[in-house]
Amino acid sequence: MTEQYQHRARKRFGQNFLHDAGVIDRILRSIHAKPEDRMLEIGPGQGALTKGLLNSGAQLDVVELDKDLIPILNQQFAGKSNFNLHQGDALKFDFNSLSAAPSSLRVVGNLPYNISTPLIFHLLHNSHLIRDMHFMLQKEVVERLAAGPGGGDWGRLSIMVQYHCRVEHLFNVGPGAFNPPPKVDSAIVRLVPHTVLPHPAKDHRLLERVVREAFNQRRKTLRNTLKLLLSNAEIEAAGVDGSLRPEQLDLAAFVRLADQLSEQDLHKPADA
Repeated sequence: MTEQYQHRARKRFGQNFLHDAGVIDRILRSIHAKPEDRMLEIGPGQGALTKGLLNSGAQLDVVELDKDLIPILNQQFAGKSNFNLHQGDALKFDFNSLSAAPSSLRVVGNLPYNISTPLIFHLLHNSHLIRDMHFMLQKEVVERLAAGPGGGDWGRLSIMVQYHCRVEHLFNVGPGAFNPPPKVDSAIVRLVPHTVLPHPAKDHRLLERVVREAFNQRRKTLRNTLKLLLSNAEIEAAGVDGSLRPEQLDLAAFVRLADQLSEQDLHKPADA
């Protein structure tokens, strides 16, 4: 038995290794890597997707946190001229070190469930560098990413990701495709950063703040959840009904609220 199969998935890293050849092939076809592409794979694990990505001829950088997987990956791929391995935490990784050209990076990952949301936000802060992202995530996370206003899945994650990206829920993957099988269904999502933002905010940090405050108590009305940021009159001035709950608002309405807050900040006295 080779060293590759002696590695046990680590619970603290949220590891579930993909092994289903049919699912792997479907993911690779969805990504459709080309020789001219600059790819970044986050959490390659035992290399299930890595081999196919390298065979495309694309330049591939991989970031792996688990030190025990480094020799396994090197054993398989270190001889490939288009393979470059970084041992470290993707949440702290400097994407500018790979490429500074706009929309040049294509990001792929079977993301551990315990870091998927913070990692996506980390990537969004670098979205100007990224052409697209393909991720395996918990199915309910993908449903939240792709949600529209009016339902329980619509929230901070949906709004902030859709502010930056077009979201496509591609297909679902059952637990049996992994070793060990997770207790939840998974799904593949494609995120494509907008070249031109459909609803640009004057200050996206204020948008993040408004959205966070609004959904901290999502069952309450906006006039209650946002009262520390905006008065009811200011909410109405943004063209929003203060008696609505946050999940009833679309992205454009949240941007109007953030822009209203930006206006209020501009007109505050310097010592306020």
